[in-house]
Amino acid sequence: MILALVDFLLLLVQLLLVARALLDWSTVLAGPAQAGGFRARLMSGVYTVTEPILAPVRRVIPPLRLGGAAIDVAFLIVFFGIVVIRAII
Repeated sequence: MILALVDFLLLLVQLLLVARALLDWSTVLAGPAQAGGFRARLMSGVYTVTEPILAPVRRVIPPLRLGGAAIDVAFLIVFFGIVVIRAII
């Protein structure tokens, strides 16, 4: 019972991380969200939940700079860490 709950919570975090990645790309492709708009509110909510998870990892492993772009290694580590934990559970 408890393992099923933990697995479900980890699944929710994974889905929020995917939503964060999609919203980040929407900013790149469609431009910044309008203040007070649906996308801005959605981004704020998703960032509020996912940033406390990503920030500690990002402090230890900063984004990898490749020219003018940066790859958020912390995102990858957290996402695949959750995949591994869910596979073990």
